[in-house]
Amino acid sequence: MADTNFDVIVIGAGPGGYVAAIRAAQLGLKTACVESRETLGGTCLNVGCIPSKALLHASELFEEANHGVLAKWGVKTSGVELDLGAMHAGRQEAIKGLTGGIEFLFKKNKVEWLKGHAKFTGANSIDVAGASYTAKNFIIATGSSVTPLPGVEIDQERIVDSTGALELGEVPEHLVVIGGGVIGLELGSVWRRLGAQVTVVEFLDQILPGMDGDVRKEANKIFKKQGFAYRLGTKVTKAEKNGAGVTLTVEPAKGGAAETIEASHVLVSIGRRPNTDGLDLEKAGVKVNNRGQIEVDHDFRTGVSGIYAIGDVTPGPMLAHKAEDEGIACAEVIAGQIGIVNHDVIPSVVYTMPEIAGVGLTEEDAKAKYGDVKVGKFPMLGNSRAKTNREPDGFVKVIADAKSDRVLGVWMVASVAGTMIGQAAQAMEFGATSEDIAYTCHAHPTHSEALKEAAMAVNGKPIHV
Repeated sequence: MADTNFDVIVIGAGPGGYVAAIRAAQLGLKTACVESRETLGGTCLNVGCIPSKALLHASELFEEANHGVLAKWGVKTSGVELDLGAMHAGRQEAIKGLTGGIEFLFKKNKVEWLKGHAKFTGANSIDVAGASYTAKNFIIATGSSVTPLPGVEIDQERIVDSTGALELGEVPEHLVVIGGGVIGLELGSVWRRLGAQVTVVEFLDQILPGMDGDVRKEANKIFKKQGFAYRLGTKVTKAEKNGAGVTLTVEPAKGGAAETIEASHVLVSIGRRPNTDGLDLEKAGVKVNNRGQIEVDHDFRTGVSGIYAIGDVTPGPMLAHKAEDEGIACAEVIAGQIGIVNHDVIPSVVYTMPEIAGVGLTEEDAKAKYGDVKVGKFPMLGNSRAKTNREPDGFVKVIADAKSDRVLGVWMVASVAGTMIGQAAQAMEFGATSEDIAYTCHAHPTHSEALKEAAMAVNGKPIHV
């Protein structure tokens, strides 16, 4: 008979859960991981981060070939055609390879995969597909799912969420994206590059809520130049299918007369909510807040001894890399070690073109918290590599405390911002000043020299602008 008692049972095999399970096993703990999907990796790997990046990359290549970008470099093409089936096959190949890789890592590290949906039956026991399991410790890592919008029913055909937007079998004639956040802009970019007319309807007066104000303005300008249409300060009250399309009813967010927008497809992308329903948390004594999140302490402990929570089910940004770091730290805490995640230094990235990235405080938040701050900005137009690559859009912005010069936040819009932000995060993790970054030698010619110049600009001494 199979052993049903473990040191650690992780509920959920997304980025936080599978990493926590592997780390716990590495630390000598007898570990199992519960996952109801047919494949490991959670939303991120199956229907989120990874497949969307595959389509973003593929659509970018198509746009370069089809819109004359390559021709400007002397690479002349003719008769460019879109094979959407092949593009989807590439996405599926990436998913298969990476989910299979996690299954291999589970076997390598002796993590037992419990297939099914977990429900607590007590503070130290769960039920999975009719079988009972006990553990000294549980890690809840069940992630998040799409937030529904009242008056808009998703059918995954004409009205889709982020999962359905990855599976569309045709290029929309007119895609209306409800929500001007990260996911909506990324998936909107995919279909715009492939030929769709894209309109973004956002309740707030700017896109990318929560990001630095200068970044939001720059992104708005860049995407508009790329062909996005905006309806800002607007809310959607209804969406009705009408044969081969959808009629959206919208009205000003501050109140006013309603009007309609005709679309071929609609993407609902207004955020995500924690997956805490269906776990029977009350039977374990675990409580959720009014947003459905599980509150935890610095060591990821819930209010119940032996039960921990990480990732999207807890407060904070819903980001895969945050969940991963928390998974490692949580496993280390359970093993009696010190697990640390600095939640003040969690980078965020929008994988559009150009990419948008930030870490730490926005200028607005830095001023509110510290009062006197210094800001340095450097345009990508002044960066030799970006200029040579004909990627002039964007800038790098460094925000530092006026008294100590310690870097409080870094924000950037650049073709490789997602890669560049890693240096900024590491610098901030070690308490760097803007002067530290300015005096660090950067390779030439690289996009990252723009970060050095922005740091120099904090004290008014950039070279190339």
